[in-house]
Amino acid sequence: MLTISQLAAYAGVTVRAVRHYHAKGLLPEPGRDQSGYRRYDAAAVVQLVRIRTLADAGVPLSRVSELLDAGAEEFAAAVEQIDRRLRAEIRERQRHRDRIAKLAAGESLTLPPEAVAYVDRMRELGFPQRLIEVERDSWILIAAQMPEAVADLMEIKQLQLEHEGLRRLYLDIGDLVDCGPDDPRLPALADRVSAFIEAAAAEAQDFEDVHPVSAELIALLDAAFVESFPCAARLLELLEERGWTGWTDIRRLEPA
Repeated sequence: MLTISQLAAYAGVTVRAVRHYHAKGLLPEPGRDQSGYRRYDAAAVVQLVRIRTLADAGVPLSRVSELLDAGAEEFAAAVEQIDRRLRAEIRERQRHRDRIAKLAAGESLTLPPEAVAYVDRMRELGFPQRLIEVERDSWILIAAQMPEAVADLMEIKQLQLEHEGLRRLYLDIGDLVDCGPDDPRLPALADRVSAFIEAAAAEAQDFEDVHPVSAELIALLDAAFVESFPCAARLLELLEERGWTGWTDIRRLEPA
């Protein structure tokens, strides 16, 4: 007859595991002998080994008791069912691993390929990191709300990025990421932004916007711009003085 420690050693488990199986009703707990010890026989060792084998195979403890008492056909059917569940879990974990692996690539976890290429191009052109981060976060919001439009919108953004005048303007805005609302460069920058918008509006007046952005998303993107740059609120005020309102969707102010 074996003590609980000896039983655990025979079956290759811990004493704590034996007590857990007792609590779950999987392994009968014998009474105490005259010395006050619980003694286990060979049948207990066999039962414990079977429990350990099923548990090690991934069988939930809630199913172990059922399988211990099952006939051959019932046992085979239950094992097949458990195997299907384990295969499904493996596939799910592999999907998680694939997503975790993408973390090493940074933006590619949350951005579609077209937007990743755009952000990479900004780096190549020497844009300040803070401006790149703001642009990246904006496209995360856009891709989450209107993923079907990202490819077309990105084609336009790539063309804008290669436009020398607009690129210079972007870079100048990037130079002001940390400036305050009283920076003396802001009025001149507002003049340049206003002139560019004027020219762009004239060129685009006959084009229909095939991917309109919702008012809620525009408000969210504008708020992100204001929160990201200390000078942003003042720059928007200066643009309003020049007849334009907004940032994500800049519009001409209606006459009062």
